[in-house]
Amino acid sequence: MSANTIADNRRMNRFDDRAEVWLFGYGSLIYKADFPYLDRRPAHIRDWARRFWQGSHDHRGTADAPGRVVTLVAEPGTVCVGMAYLITPEVFDHLDHREKNGYLRCATELFLADGGRVDGLVYIATAENAAFLGPASEREIAHHIARSQGPSGPNRDYLIDLAAALRELDADDAHVFAIERHLQELIDADGEEGVRDEGGREAEPAAGTAPRD
Repeated sequence: MSANTIADNRRMNRFDDRAEVWLFGYGSLIYKADFPYLDRRPAHIRDWARRFWQGSHDHRGTADAPGRVVTLVAEPGTVCVGMAYLITPEVFDHLDHREKNGYLRCATELFLADGGRVDGLVYIATAENAAFLGPASEREIAHHIARSQGPSGPNRDYLIDLAAALRELDADDAHVFAIERHLQELIDADGEEGVRDEGGREAEPAAGTAPRD
């Protein structure tokens, strides 16, 4: 499957008869809602696990050196915590472009934090898309993220912001937090600052390192 999924997503007609649709965000959509929405609530979906297995050629990397961002992989019994947005179908044009690098709209059941259950959709990059990088150890993923950068900024910022957003939701994601710890170790070894510790606080500069403006 091509990495560019805009045309495929525009052929999805599952929610064409609805004036409003719930969208589940589990990556940057949790903390970066650059689209209009009618409502926003913490939520989770079941039997899907968040993994840094998708390549990013357009946001956190380049075509020659893709970064790593999250997608979902099927894992029975797992709960994936994120944010649900109630949107109108007009927002799909923007979202399809934002998620064009391998992500497809998929129908799912959302469990809202207030106890409600609703049908909605989520963007998932499956193993069949051309940008899929697949599994690696969390240490290897941290090394990959540490060296990657794209039009939307350093790959490490995506990881840091996602980890912080998950903590705000009181979500326990062992995969994301393990990668964050490995990234922190790399930055500490390089004498850099800028990665938060496990409590979400900004890391102190290494000894002998001048603070940056």
